[in-house]
Amino acid sequence: MLSDRVIIVTGASEGIGRALCLALASQRPKLVVAARNEARLDELKQEVERLGAQALVVPTDVTDEQACKHLVERAVAEWGGIDVLVNNAGGTMWALLEDIQDTSIFERLMRVNYLGSVYCTYYALPHLKARRGRIAAISSVAGLAGVPTRTGYAASKHALFGFFDSLRIELRDSGVSVTMIAPDYVLSEVHRRALGPDGAPLGQSPMQEDKIMTADQCAALIVEAIERRKRLLITSRRGKIARVLQVIAPGLIDRIAAKAIREAK
Repeated sequence: MLSDRVIIVTGASEGIGRALCLALASQRPKLVVAARNEARLDELKQEVERLGAQALVVPTDVTDEQACKHLVERAVAEWGGIDVLVNNAGGTMWALLEDIQDTSIFERLMRVNYLGSVYCTYYALPHLKARRGRIAAISSVAGLAGVPTRTGYAASKHALFGFFDSLRIELRDSGVSVTMIAPDYVLSEVHRRALGPDGAPLGQSPMQEDKIMTADQCAALIVEAIERRKRLLITSRRGKIARVLQVIAPGLIDRIAAKAIREAK
């Protein structure tokens, strides 16, 4: 279904983004892979091209609005348009609010998780409308409910839902679809790079990594959701139940979220 389509994937160097590019590659799309780590993007380009895709590497820091504009311009200059935009770049944190020593964590997470998606979408939108394209935004189950130790992360992921749910209504007669993705915990480099209370990366994952979904499993679900232009994908049974309970039993959700963090550690 996505054969020969021009697909931009941000945060493509690692984790879900990288797995998504590899999952798409067999359909022979034209992938525009974006992230800060150019060396890892070059490796990814070789991998996806071996699998049948074409690939354009565009090193991009999505917190920089002009870099996002450049990303879109490079894609259009190379291949004439954009069919799919996957806003995947992001980061996380692990710290109680009272333990935080560097409050810049909150701005940093909002810039990469939220504003990066806003910038990319803003500049890509005219091209997506021209092709009745698809937008996908990788939020989180933490974008649907509160999660302790993740205040800044959850806030940025809630912001994604507010932005893209609003944009979907604006675009309802345009032919452009908006798919929100809410993964539960996924095995990814993002946990090792999570910001601790001092604002520095943890360096090691606090997760029990053998008990969570792999990036490849998550990517397969995302590809299907994008193809079907689904409104929302929640990748776990726990997340789906939580969405319902958030309305009818919010206190229970608070306890479940606290338990999930304890078990994850």
